[in-house]
Amino acid sequence: MTEPLRIAPEVQQALHEGGAVVALETTLIAHGFPPGAGVEVGLAAEARVRTGGAVPATVGVLDGAVVVGLAPAELHRFDEAGADARKAGPRDLAVCAIRGLVGATTVGGTLAVCRAAGIRFMGTGGLGGVHRGFAEHPDISADLAELARTEVVVVASGLKSLLDVPASAEVLETFGVPVLGFRTDELPLFYAARGGPPVSARVESPAEAAQVARRHWELGGRGLLLARPPDESLDDVEPLFEEALAAALEQGVAGQAVTPFVLARVHERSGGRTAEANRSLVLANAELAAEVAVASVG
Repeated sequence: MTEPLRIAPEVQQALHEGGAVVALETTLIAHGFPPGAGVEVGLAAEARVRTGGAVPATVGVLDGAVVVGLAPAELHRFDEAGADARKAGPRDLAVCAIRGLVGATTVGGTLAVCRAAGIRFMGTGGLGGVHRGFAEHPDISADLAELARTEVVVVASGLKSLLDVPASAEVLETFGVPVLGFRTDELPLFYAARGGPPVSARVESPAEAAQVARRHWELGGRGLLLARPPDESLDDVEPLFEEALAAALEQGVAGQAVTPFVLARVHERSGGRTAEANRSLVLANAELAAEVAVASVG
């Protein structure tokens, strides 16, 4: 019988020695950027994790295995699969593995693998949450529940802009997930540095974030969100999201297909500005996650 996880030797050694490891998702590679750009972002994110002093562990499902620490050639396969890659949330991992599908892990799917592998740090762009119009069309990302049950610090630029951010923040509070602002008092809105609800606490350094996380875990807590504002704030994209969400509703796009549909439309309508901003914040978050991981084990 095959092992449930295939962990790359470098990642396995770092985990065994108590080193700093940062998990990265593969949905960004397959669904978050135009063809060819996704793998470049994935490789650049791994490089930024190494710059921060940690070992990258990009997660995905390939050839019947849940892989923790994909090789560069394997990252290219997610980019090549693109929309044909299945978005692999927590519920989808086993099916993708058994059926030999290309499974591009979401934040929630990656968190489930982190829990199984013993990885405590992750970098991503934005967290999923409660979708707008929940009263008429109930939709909550599995990201929130997985974060609430996994001892992981997720570094992100807040929640994805297409969501009902205040409602998502309320769910995190209900689940007991600390939302730490990295040198900010309010939750970033993904592309916008400001405008979200207040964070539960502000931290000024990777070391302080690591200290809070360690004590949170000692007290029986699980996940934490460390929100890092984007370096370049795009404060004029909200109308584009409203337009894209209306188009998704009109065309019957629902569930896991909403996010890639909306992001692709917004990237196009913004003339590529949001795609470049997305790339920049993903890389910055990956490096910060590495710095927090290093501070945690140091």
